[in-house]
Amino acid sequence: MSIVFSQLRAFHAVAEHGGFTAASRVLHVGQPTLTIQVKELEETYGVELLIRHARRVELTEAGRGLREITRGIMKFCDEAHDLLSAHGQSTRGHLRLATVGPFHATEILAAFKREHPGVQISTLLGNSERTLRHIIDFDAEVAILAEVPEDPRVTMVPYRKHRVIAFVNGDHPWFNRKSVRLRELADQPFVLRERGSTTRRAFEAAMLEEGFQINPVFEIESREGVWKAVERGLGISVVADFEFVPHPNLRALEISDRVIKTQYSIAYHRDRAHSPIIKAFIDTVSRMKAEPNAAPARAERRPRR
Repeated sequence: MSIVFSQLRAFHAVAEHGGFTAASRVLHVGQPTLTIQVKELEETYGVELLIRHARRVELTEAGRGLREITRGIMKFCDEAHDLLSAHGQSTRGHLRLATVGPFHATEILAAFKREHPGVQISTLLGNSERTLRHIIDFDAEVAILAEVPEDPRVTMVPYRKHRVIAFVNGDHPWFNRKSVRLRELADQPFVLRERGSTTRRAFEAAMLEEGFQINPVFEIESREGVWKAVERGLGISVVADFEFVPHPNLRALEISDRVIKTQYSIAYHRDRAHSPIIKAFIDTVSRMKAEPNAAPARAERRPRR
């Protein structure tokens, strides 16, 4: 018994696009043909993959499981196309980068785009846990993330380490200082990213090791939201040193008695190591690491208000 590829392709299109009509438009295949192909797949294995409603379909448990598999299969088909199209030519295709923030991403993508101008690029932003999930689910080719648990499905290429610092606004008593001790931070109201944030996880772990508790008064998913909250005096926060953007009403403070660092890495799915576009991206990163004077791209200075 063997699965016919056209049946898997039909099922995947229907599952991804929510119905037979939408799948028909995407694949340029008649709706009756898709209906037959999916039905044959279900009958061959005696399983229900889709619950058909009047205007949409709903995946069964078996259907959800199969969709996770077909996502990988369809991605491999795209890679086969990219490999054959790019053979003997410059790298082409679509690179999807999942990243925890714009700073390293803009630095690397600028170099990659110079070397491979024919590649289309799109980005997905999120914390490190969410970014890792994008790689596992084949939603992105490569990722920039930090301090996530090892996963046997994912290859990690170390990129750079950065120190965690604190920052306060202009009304804070520490605004004219250059550093602060870890013990002092325990008494402060904190504005923090969500729990999947790399910087937050590293900072909380260091505080816990020293026996200190922190007082988070706000939890905000947006990095920009955290900056705004600190600027308005709602609390203080922490950030990786390379991400701190100079601002007239914010002051960065080193943590003088404890070095807290985060390791940033480039990640990709092990099953996709052969992908030409991933290989090209890793080659660009390797060359950047070899440059002794390479520095992370910084955001532009915010205008004084």
